[in-house]
Amino acid sequence: QVQLVESGGGSVQAGGSLRLSCAASGRTFSTYGIGWFRQAPGKEREFVALIRWERSVLYYADSVKGRFTISRDNAKNIVYLQMNSLKPDDTAVYYCAAGFRTTTRKSEYDYWGQGTQVTVSS
Repeated sequence: QVQLVESGGGSVQAGGSLRLSCAASGRTFSTYGIGWFRQAPGKEREFVALIRWERSVLYYADSVKGRFTISRDNAKNIVYLQMNSLKPDDTAVYYCAAGFRTTTRKSEYDYWGQGTQVTVSS
C-alpha cells in the first residue's frame, strides 16, 4: 500500500508562485512514477507533469511547460511541483498519483492523494 499526501496549495495572484509537495510513504518507490494531475470545477481531471523515481524522466503538459517544474527528493520520498507565472486557468485541485508506468493517463495510476486546492486570482 502507498500513501500520498499533498500540501502547499493556497491562493495567489496571477504571476505568482507556489510549490506543491507530495509526500509518499509505504512501499518502496524505486519502481514508481509520480504524476501530478489537476481538476478544475466542472472539468475532467487532467495530466500536469510526471517524474520517474529512478530514471528522472520528466514530462509536462503543454499548458504548463516552461512554467512548472517537477522534481524529487529521494531521501525524503517527496515529489515537488514548482509552479511559477501562475494564471487564473491554473486554478484547480491538484493531485499527485503513483503508478508503475510512465504515462499521462490517469487510469494507469494506482494510488492517489487527497488533493490540494490552488486558486489563482486575476
